[in-house]
Amino acid sequence: MAKKYGEMGLREAAAELSSLRAAYREAAAKGLSLDMSRGKPCSEQLALSMEMYDVLRGEGDYFSEDGSDCRNYGFFDGLPEAKRLFGELLGVGEDQIFIGGNSSLNLMYDVIAKYLLKGALGSERPWGKEKKVKFLCPAPGYDRHFGICEALDIEMIPVAMTPQGPDMDRLEALAAADPLIKGVWCVPQYQNPEGTSFSDETVRRFAAMKPAAKDFTIFWDNAYMVHDLYPDRRDRVLDILRCCEEAGCPDRPIVFASTSKISFPGAGVAVIAASRANMARIKALTVPQTIGFDKINQLRHVRFFGSAQGIAEHMKKHADILRPKFELVEQMLQRELGGLGIARWTKPLGGYFISFYTEPGCAKRVEQLCQEAGVKLTPVGATYPYGKDPDDANIRIAPTYPPLEELESAISILCLATRIASLEKRLEQKAA
Repeated sequence: MAKKYGEMGLREAAAELSSLRAAYREAAAKGLSLDMSRGKPCSEQLALSMEMYDVLRGEGDYFSEDGSDCRNYGFFDGLPEAKRLFGELLGVGEDQIFIGGNSSLNLMYDVIAKYLLKGALGSERPWGKEKKVKFLCPAPGYDRHFGICEALDIEMIPVAMTPQGPDMDRLEALAAADPLIKGVWCVPQYQNPEGTSFSDETVRRFAAMKPAAKDFTIFWDNAYMVHDLYPDRRDRVLDILRCCEEAGCPDRPIVFASTSKISFPGAGVAVIAASRANMARIKALTVPQTIGFDKINQLRHVRFFGSAQGIAEHMKKHADILRPKFELVEQMLQRELGGLGIARWTKPLGGYFISFYTEPGCAKRVEQLCQEAGVKLTPVGATYPYGKDPDDANIRIAPTYPPLEELESAISILCLATRIASLEKRLEQKAA
């Protein structure tokens, strides 16, 4: 069994560090250029959907089920058959679905910008007229959510993540005490980057919240709702729309989803699901903005997938590609770092990320060592509001894009860098 670094004497630790630095120099000399900075599908995953471009062949194929020509104007909020497909996937009626372009992130930004200008359902006082708008931000969390807040000058309040979801005691207390807290970010299933899925109790507590702001909104980003790695071991999250309806606050959540990691990130379909009242408000605010989105792409997706079950079968193929990558990372981290007492990591059953924790104060040094050896990571701190990890410990591992051989090289360097950074810090502390 490996000896814990905390049990090493000064001389032993120095000798171990010298050996690791030699191995690191050898690895760095290979001139690698490996990118694990973003959770992108690999080319094999993208190839799974290429037949989508062959489903519309002749002129007659471009017509909706009601006979409308999808090449022309119409269906401002989405094709009926597309709304039915996503309604089935999200468990709501067609009249609770709005279909936008290819990016759910764009829809999130758009809804918040509209609320800043025009106000949310419930008060319809523009958020922008408040002296300050604040959002609760579970952290570590999704850096692009935080980027929206920064771009729109929304103050972010971090709330720690737990294995069951956000720290609900703190989240509830904060929201109840401050009417300027207008929203909360949530990635309820296989959360980015922890891979955590919200427990039933957590979802019910979101529905039962008593926020001071009557227009408090839950931004429910269901990005990984069908992204299971193991068909026989899947997380399931309660339906927030139904829970809020049962709790008497049906208009509190807005649910976002897309096919970005189902079909094509650059050419998918993004949707909003919400209460009927919220949907009416969102549509009314959007009418002046657009005549409609890409209906041919919506039709293409409907013809290719057919149903929610068709999407589920398609995602099993994705899982077969991704599962070996996640398992490789787990095996290597356990082999190289297990028992040393210098790192921990999550073991998600789905999603796109593994959350890796160094000892406090070591993550930036690990990132630097990886960068110098040709391995690009998500910038340390990006998973926290304002890019500030208070412990300098969290690193988001994105194993999906690289081929297995490159992934193995990248994780090997990550492990070397983690061991070096930990020993450097210990020796510095002992020297002081």
